[in-house]
Amino acid sequence: MTRRKRLTLMPAIALVALSLMVALPTLSGMRLYAAGTQRYTSVTVNPGETLWSIAAAHTGSSDVQETIDRIIAANHLHGVTLQPGERLRIPE
Repeated sequence: MTRRKRLTLMPAIALVALSLMVALPTLSGMRLYAAGTQRYTSVTVNPGETLWSIAAAHTGSSDVQETIDRIIAANHLHGVTLQPGERLRIPE
């Protein structure tokens, strides 16, 4: 390898080495989590049902408001108004 090529490659090699020195400690502290599979129950909204009544029917011993928040997130709802016949995914 000629002296000129060596001088040209030196900054690139130094940059790669510096990047590794910064990245490796950061990467070693990271924990990677596999995406868990979320299970859903599907329900059809009946006339007169509310998000609260549906959530209460599918809430075990946990907080109904927490279940409502999970239903809203799972269905990408922008409000709490439901239409009869609408299908909702209820996180289990």
